[in-house]
Amino acid sequence: MKRKASAAGAFYPGSPTELRRMLGQLVEPGAKKEKALAVISPHAGYIYSGSVAGAVFSSVELPDTFVILAPSHRPIRSLFALMKDGEWETPLGMVPVASELAGSIMAASKLAKEDPAAHAEEHSLEVQLPFIQYFKPRFSIVPINISYFSSYQDLEALGKAVAAGIRNLNKDVLIVASTDMSHYISRDEAKKKDFLAIQKVLDLDPRGLFDVVKSEDISMCGFQPVTAVLIAAKELGAKKAELVRYATSGDRTGDYSEVVGYAGLRIL
Repeated sequence: MKRKASAAGAFYPGSPTELRRMLGQLVEPGAKKEKALAVISPHAGYIYSGSVAGAVFSSVELPDTFVILAPSHRPIRSLFALMKDGEWETPLGMVPVASELAGSIMAASKLAKEDPAAHAEEHSLEVQLPFIQYFKPRFSIVPINISYFSSYQDLEALGKAVAAGIRNLNKDVLIVASTDMSHYISRDEAKKKDFLAIQKVLDLDPRGLFDVVKSEDISMCGFQPVTAVLIAAKELGAKKAELVRYATSGDRTGDYSEVVGYAGLRIL
C-alpha cells in the first residue's frame, strides 16, 4: 500500500528540486550530532517551523529506522493508528514501513490498530520525512497516528509498547514526536505557556507534561505523542533532554499578536 504525499505543495514544496533547495536552507549540516533516543519536532508549514525542525534533525545521528508518533487533527477510529506495511511517498522518494517493528509494537499494545486510512490526509507525520530524506536516502519508519481522546494511561501503555518493540529489534531506532506548541495567542503568552510544557520535557516528566497542558490550557496539539515518546525514551534509559531551538510564527511574519509556537528538543 502506498500512502501518497498529501502535504506536498502546501506545507512544503511539491517539486523535488525546490524541496531540496529549501531543506538546504533549513538544516545545519555542520552541527554537532549526538546519539539520541528521541526528538521532538514541529509540523507547521516549512516557512514557519522549518528552521526548528531542521535544527533538530541536524543535531542528532540518524539511524536506519524511525518510529514517528504524530497527533491526528481529524477524528480517527483507533486511539493509535499504525501502518504495518507499505510505503510513504514524498517528492524525494518512497519511505518503506518497518513492518517487523510495527508488528512488534502492535503485539505489545492492545490499543494499537492497523489503520492506514487514519494517515491519508494527516500532515503532522508526513512533514517530518523530507528532513530525514535530506540526510539519508534510505530508511524505514513506523508511523503512529494518535487520537486526541487518548488518556495518560493509554499513552503510558503505548510508550512501553514502543520501547518493547525497539528492544526486541535490537538495533538503533530514533523515536520522533511531532507537535506544535501554543496556537493563536500573543508571543509573550505563548512563550510563558510553552515553556511550562518544555520544562516538563526537560525534566523527563511525562505525567507532569500531560497534566500541565490540561491544567494550563496549553494548545499544544501533539502533547499526547510527546507524552508517549517521553515514556518510551525513559523505558530505554533516557538520562536528559535538551532544547535545541524555540521559535514562533511571528519570527517569520512579524506579527506577534497571534502566533504559533514551535519547539525542537532531543532526548539522550
